[in-house]
Amino acid sequence: MRRKIPSLQALACFDAAARHESYTRAAQELSLTQGAVSRQITALEEFLGMALFRRTRHGVALTERGADYARSVAPRLQGLERDTLDAMANQGSGGTITLAAVPTFATRWLIPRLPLLAALHPEITVHIETRTRPFMFADTAFDAALYSGSPAQVSQWAGTRATRLLAEDVVPVCSPRFLGTQRTLTPEAMAQLPLLQQSTRPDSWRQWFEAAGVNAPQALAGPRYELFSMTAAAASHGLGLALVPRLLIEGELLRGELVLASGQAVPGERAYYLVTPERADERPVMKTFLAWLQQAVANPPAVPSSDGCAGFQASSGS
Repeated sequence: MRRKIPSLQALACFDAAARHESYTRAAQELSLTQGAVSRQITALEEFLGMALFRRTRHGVALTERGADYARSVAPRLQGLERDTLDAMANQGSGGTITLAAVPTFATRWLIPRLPLLAALHPEITVHIETRTRPFMFADTAFDAALYSGSPAQVSQWAGTRATRLLAEDVVPVCSPRFLGTQRTLTPEAMAQLPLLQQSTRPDSWRQWFEAAGVNAPQALAGPRYELFSMTAAAASHGLGLALVPRLLIEGELLRGELVLASGQAVPGERAYYLVTPERADERPVMKTFLAWLQQAVANPPAVPSSDGCAGFQASSGS
């Protein structure tokens, strides 16, 4: 069946004219004559059966429907250009992965390990954008998503399959100055100190103190931060105690900027998953990427404990 798609040349002319609201500047950008741009847009308007521009004293301006169409066309042209550049760069080998990822996990866990992927598979290119909520893969250019959630949340993501990668066990951490000469703090002592709150997990401290069997009237009090990276930074600067997933603070623990305030971790219900659309023809590059992720999870770096001894492995809950 023939697709109902206008010519690429007409769309390129429309996109440039929409951005500049000028046929003249669009022609300059595309190295065409103004008449050629005008003819392409006229043909596009006839194809669509609607006016995209209206004449003004100073040139042209988008109609309301033209502005809506421009917002839809622009990202698709950009995606087509990106795909073309990727194909030219790969010359038929390897492939490109466009990945949606929760931001702190991407910056703290994934990106530091990407040099290992590049060394093993230089033919693979990974593009990363941040997303924190489920979305419809059919409406985006994403090949996969690194998502944090509970099993129930992941199972409700329609039209996808999920591979569990890492558990999210949260631990209490603080600046070394809070410990002084002590190796750790008791939960009772922690209840008296400033507590840093995660705005996306408002009950975390209350649940932690309940698990420790300690009454903590101030469990819900304290400054709130949206991202774990913010909470970890605040804790390392001595603003208070933070509850963060251990796997996201490997760097701070290695450098001694953060130490474990207590040995008690809370096994989290949440985990990190690689989510992909449910397709029968999975791309070989995605299979390679998943296998590499699973290998990276199985061989985490060792992180010293707060007393300086070789300690836990970053992705384990022990």
